[in-house]
Amino acid sequence: MQFVDEASIIVEAGNGGNGCLSFRREKYVPKGGPDGGDGGHGGSVYLIGDDALNTLIDFRYQRFYKAQNGQPGMGRQMSGRAGEDLHIKVPVGTTVIDEETLEVIADVTEIGQVVLVAQGGRRGLGNIHFKSSTNRAPRRTTPGTAGERRNLRLEMKVMADVGLLGMPNAGKSTLIRAVSAAKPKVANYPFTTLVPNLGVVKLGMHEHFVMADVPGLIEGASEGAGLGLRFLKHLTRTRLLFHVVDVAPFDESDPVEVAEAIIHELGEFSPALAELPRWLVLNKLDLLPAEEREAKADEIVRRLGWEGPVFRISAISADGTDALVQAAHRWLTEQRQLENEDEEAAERAREMRARMEDEAVARTEARLGRRRKKVDEDDDDFDDDDYDVEVEYAP
Repeated sequence: MQFVDEASIIVEAGNGGNGCLSFRREKYVPKGGPDGGDGGHGGSVYLIGDDALNTLIDFRYQRFYKAQNGQPGMGRQMSGRAGEDLHIKVPVGTTVIDEETLEVIADVTEIGQVVLVAQGGRRGLGNIHFKSSTNRAPRRTTPGTAGERRNLRLEMKVMADVGLLGMPNAGKSTLIRAVSAAKPKVANYPFTTLVPNLGVVKLGMHEHFVMADVPGLIEGASEGAGLGLRFLKHLTRTRLLFHVVDVAPFDESDPVEVAEAIIHELGEFSPALAELPRWLVLNKLDLLPAEEREAKADEIVRRLGWEGPVFRISAISADGTDALVQAAHRWLTEQRQLENEDEEAAERAREMRARMEDEAVARTEARLGRRRKKVDEDDDDFDDDDYDVEVEYAP
């Protein structure tokens, strides 16, 4: 299945039904009266989180969604039937943005979470509501109101416990293949991974966590270079980052400079994301002579000034990967237990996630704003004179 994490749709709620203008006519009743019923409310449009979905691809093929209109009122004080609400399933982790105002309407983060995105129109009132002692035959009704219509942008962020961070061809896809059942494409060239991949790392019965592999970053990723700006947002839903560094890059670049560039891009995209717990994973040590491996790893750690956890692995041979995932599982378990027992720790975690979400949304809004400005500038370059041409007929 194709992975699609962005889509634009149009939602339209149903219109409210009009009120009815009617008068009672019954045999043996010399004087009737108003008996026009009310219209029905228009149906509303809701989004509902569904864990069975992991892509927005369906919204590429169907972009318009409309709820039912309410029926008009009828005589004998019969109200029209209300329009049925429309529930649209979206993947858990979907952010909903109004494309007109760039306002974030909602963030669907839980299974079964229901979000109202378009309010149905109000019903119209029948003439029975307007009778009085001085107006016994009212000919007044009210129409139903129009349902809300919105242009929405859906952006999905994968839900994972651990995110893999690194340059293209650092070995992230090989690592997730080594520790999970995920089978992303692996090849010896940059940007092999073009979409995020999720893998479930199982350590035993009821013991597992989810790992996310996102496309590699390059310098300038926080400003949109490469695939960075589009996929960095997926890391905001993780609890722990593995910074994967290729210790023997094929282009003979400096691993320390490469790692520092990634750290810089992370901070530029989201300062809160840069504060997320991050472990250094030195990969491809098998490409170095055995006697040089320790010295090379120590040099990288020293030059980076790294003070956090460091793991030395070879993803292609799975050497050192078991210790890495066991440590990650212990850390995640302890973190969840701490948040369950300590309300202050839970509040700090919520604030951290909220900051990352806000900063990611701000980046998204800025990107959409630049795109809109570019479109407007391109439109300004066109005027009616562009159609004026001089035609010269040759004999």
